[in-house]
Amino acid sequence: MTADRFGVGGQTAIVTGASSGIGKTIAERFAAEGANVVVCSREQGNVNPVAEGINEGDGGRALAVECDVTDREAVEALVEATVEEFGDLDCLVNNAGASFMSSFDDISANGWETVVDINLTGTYHCTQVAGEYLKDGGGTVINLASVAGTEGAPFMSHYGAAKAGVVNLTTTLAYEWADENVRVNCIAPGFVATPGVESQMGVSADNIDREEVKRRIGTSEEIADLAQFLASPASSYIVGETVVAQGVPQVMESPEV
Repeated sequence: MTADRFGVGGQTAIVTGASSGIGKTIAERFAAEGANVVVCSREQGNVNPVAEGINEGDGGRALAVECDVTDREAVEALVEATVEEFGDLDCLVNNAGASFMSSFDDISANGWETVVDINLTGTYHCTQVAGEYLKDGGGTVINLASVAGTEGAPFMSHYGAAKAGVVNLTTTLAYEWADENVRVNCIAPGFVATPGVESQMGVSADNIDREEVKRRIGTSEEIADLAQFLASPASSYIVGETVVAQGVPQVMESPEV
């Protein structure tokens, strides 16, 4: 009984930005638990191997769909393909995102619009389109924000502003959709050892001990743990929350005398 409460078996989930990193790990976790998953990214060739790997396993099935979350028609096609393939939709994981490092003064109008469009407007498109099906029988939305959106981050003002919008959207929409039996929550990761972070910082997930409490970087599996919980019946009383996953918190230390 306890395992069922924390399980996602039998659900159908869409995971955006699932070609690698956190999105890929969440999709693989859900499928291993018995959920059917639709994995998407902007290039079909990047997401096909993810679906193929899942379909070689013993869990739920996977469908790969090319989708740019900033394109409303592409998002509509994504949701339609999901329902056509699996018959319903129970969970939407808004993971697609992008950014680049830059001082605020050096961010061009195009750079600002691109980052906000992918991270915030893409979340709007996917959630609004999927909402029709999530409300039919109830479901969950899990948004991926960032500590940059809850606390701010130097040289990430465009990304932080977009993710702050995702955090606020989570709270507001959770209130609006509660009567529709749809729970909306958010995960705000700190540093996570994804392939992108590894290429930029040289930190590999292979070198991270999940049992170590005192650390400042996590793994994609730890974010998938949270996503599974938020999609499961075990989190039924958690609505409109943003769960920050950043390891040991930064605290104000006493100055040295």
